[in-house]
Amino acid sequence: MKQEVINIAKQAQEASRALGNLSTEKKNKALLAMANALVKNAAYIKKENAKDARFAKSIGKSSAFVDRLLLDDKRIVKMADGLRQVARLKDPVGDIMKSWKRPNGLLIKKVRVPIGVIGIIYESRPDVTSDCISLCLKSGNAVILRGGKESIHSNIAIFETLKKAASKCGLPSGSFNLIKRTEHEAVKFLLGLNDYIDLIIPRGGEALIREVVKYSKIPVIKHYKGVCHTYVDKDADINMAMKVCFNAKVQRPATCNAMETMLVHESIAKKFLPAMTRKFKDAGVEIRGCAKTRKIVSGVKQAKESDWGTEFLALILAVKVVKNLEEAIAHITRYGTKHSDAIITRNKKAAEEFLNRIDAACVFLNTSTRFTDGNQFGMGAEIGISTDKIHARGPMALEELCSYKYKIYGKGQLRN
Repeated sequence: MKQEVINIAKQAQEASRALGNLSTEKKNKALLAMANALVKNAAYIKKENAKDARFAKSIGKSSAFVDRLLLDDKRIVKMADGLRQVARLKDPVGDIMKSWKRPNGLLIKKVRVPIGVIGIIYESRPDVTSDCISLCLKSGNAVILRGGKESIHSNIAIFETLKKAASKCGLPSGSFNLIKRTEHEAVKFLLGLNDYIDLIIPRGGEALIREVVKYSKIPVIKHYKGVCHTYVDKDADINMAMKVCFNAKVQRPATCNAMETMLVHESIAKKFLPAMTRKFKDAGVEIRGCAKTRKIVSGVKQAKESDWGTEFLALILAVKVVKNLEEAIAHITRYGTKHSDAIITRNKKAAEEFLNRIDAACVFLNTSTRFTDGNQFGMGAEIGISTDKIHARGPMALEELCSYKYKIYGKGQLRN
């Protein structure tokens, strides 16, 4: 097993050298051919996906889990459209980020280049296979994928379909790779191959990400969880605040950018909370509130200390009444996870103070935290969200899958 994983890593490293210099035209041609291949091979992909769905049900996985796993014609077409969208995006490789000339005549250019070999470890969603392959290919990186055992047949079907189409377009062998072994040890072997792999990106729950960080000898870009806040300021437009908070919590509660805690200024709490909590309860949201919240609204469950730092990923919301902006910022600083936080206010001074002082990858004014997403930012598909501060932060798309190098042009200059 170990030798098998090492061979895959060596192959990926070899391919990365060629991919970094592949023309945009050739990459786009391959992406379009791969998109067509997905649609053409939909019956095969669905057949293999059905095996995974049966297995997931047999081991007692939830209906929500099975739904994320399932591939039908609509979802396969969506995967293909994702590949086509990436083909339309600007190629980041070779971009001159900055250029300047020194007094001695040296011309220095800071140029965007691929990272090299990227390892991606993910869980049940098979569409991640296609997304990651497309983004890594367009950014000139070789990729090694290792998905969860629950989606192994689907991942292999998608991988083989894309690999066959890519090879016909002349892409280097090893441009993208899939570890087909489901044994846990295969991941540990992969995470130790720092001589061949330049970056690891885990996609999944907090437990998976922490395990990857624990064992990896390779740099890891990640976020552990998203405890996202929305603060409704004293100068908020109440109608807007109700709509934004409802969207942030209810539109898709099981995502990392959904609101988990709502903070409300005490001067508007009596006006805002009764109608807001009623709207939440009608949508099936369980409210866990502070003592002040429970005095204003009846039937609210007492919030525990642990609730303030919990990523519920469900229709559960922690609610706290705060004295002012300062207390709201202090609460977010203590319990937040530096993912996504928002303020609802018409006060420009309060807005700027919040946006400047909150240390998060994404900070929002008068809109929903659900917009933390590469596609919503206009980046096309994303490879994940980062709450790290070094290299990439927030949605990671093509530019975030690149590093840079300096090109220095001289005419015989010598250093004195």
